[in-house]
Amino acid sequence: MSDLHVTWENYYSLIETLALRVHESEWEFNQIVCLAKGGLRVGDILCRLFDVPLAILSTASYGGKNNQTRGSIVFSRDMSMTSAGVGSHILLVDDLVDSGATLERSIQWLHHKYGFYIDEIRSAVLWQKACSSAKPDYYAEYLADSPWIHQPFEKYEQMSLHDLANQCKQPQIV
Repeated sequence: MSDLHVTWENYYSLIETLALRVHESEWEFNQIVCLAKGGLRVGDILCRLFDVPLAILSTASYGGKNNQTRGSIVFSRDMSMTSAGVGSHILLVDDLVDSGATLERSIQWLHHKYGFYIDEIRSAVLWQKACSSAKPDYYAEYLADSPWIHQPFEKYEQMSLHDLANQCKQPQIV
């Protein structure tokens, strides 16, 4: 498996590409649901650009050393949202589809919990890997060789606050 190293500049450019692809489709939606943690930044920017409410569904499927071991998918009990209810037309966003399991199960979860209110769900990701069983409605980049993606914020997963303080060369408060 190859590796793809992504800079912050690349990352934000991909979010903008994704936004334009969704916009060009002319599909109208009234809610963004982002999958946390990976979809948080994507969802935040898209909700600002499209001016629709953002809801957050926390999920986890990776753990272990360097967060590279896929395990069972865990969902939060509820979504966090500021609107009175979930929208009828949902754009479900995440950073990537790898195996596709999280995206597929998230759609099932939304239908199970909020299906009465939902007319349509479409999905959008930055990266669609070829190995994924799920095919998102929108993606910014298709990765035919399904590389391991190193995102710019991953450095914080291995960093302690002590490390950060030393890196910033700020005096430590005792």
